[in-house]
Amino acid sequence: MPLTMNRKVFITAAITGSGGTQDRSPHVPRSPEQIANSAIDAAKAGAAIVHCHVRDPETGVPSRDTALYREVTDRIRDAEVDVVLNLTAGMGGDMVFGPTESPLPVNPAGTDMVGATERMLHIKECLPELCTLDCGTMNFAEADYVMTNTPGMLRAMGQMMTDLGVKPEIEAFDTGHLWFAKELVKEGILTSPALVQLCMGVPWGAPNDLNTFMAMVNNIPEDWNWSAFSLGRDQMPYAAAAVLAGGNVRVGLEDNLFLEKGVLATNAQLVEKAATVTTNMGATIIGPDEVRAQLGLTKRAPVGA
Repeated sequence: MPLTMNRKVFITAAITGSGGTQDRSPHVPRSPEQIANSAIDAAKAGAAIVHCHVRDPETGVPSRDTALYREVTDRIRDAEVDVVLNLTAGMGGDMVFGPTESPLPVNPAGTDMVGATERMLHIKECLPELCTLDCGTMNFAEADYVMTNTPGMLRAMGQMMTDLGVKPEIEAFDTGHLWFAKELVKEGILTSPALVQLCMGVPWGAPNDLNTFMAMVNNIPEDWNWSAFSLGRDQMPYAAAAVLAGGNVRVGLEDNLFLEKGVLATNAQLVEKAATVTTNMGATIIGPDEVRAQLGLTKRAPVGA
């Protein structure tokens, strides 16, 4: 099908992620204050949406601590800059099996499997405008690690999001994830038009070649909103590819640590670079109010207000 370039683009900044990047760059934020400040700087640089995980402030290890999420949420909402808040709901589905000849019991080091209610506790507490729904189970690069999201778990979490009035950002790591997302909408668990994030090049999901990318794009219903990203050196090329194919842009330290070869980036610098790529293509960067109107979001007050 012919490409239809997106002329009004929003940028999402993925601030810190859940990968083991905390010791690879001094710019990867750890504490709630650092995460919030990095998100605010990204918003000032042009990001309409900030996607946030939290980490243990001392070690930098990814966390599900609701108090940390609440502090990040309050700091961002109390800031002088407006931005749409997107909290991850992807934590709590990590399973690390034992060796191949004795996979059970699972390895407690790295396994973090909890129920739907616990996975959604910080979303209920903080009520962000958006939260992620990783729409399938997937092998990652690690030998015995599985990101576990069963159909039952996704139906339960998706219904909780809908009941809370928090719009899911469907994270699709492969074509089957889009297939199931459409089923969730068909069943009335999620509402249409939905929002999709295409996650390209994450081992072992959808590879980041353009044929696979366009297969993913062509499986998104025409009235849905979507954006896309890839990892490392492919982050900026995929910003351009997403705009050219009719979508929006995600960049940030969750997916890439470098501004250019050998130069470590901040989140704000990555947003600025993506904005330059996008505007040089002839598109306009839209802000949080236009994003809310487009996605059907309602701005939330600070949690304690």
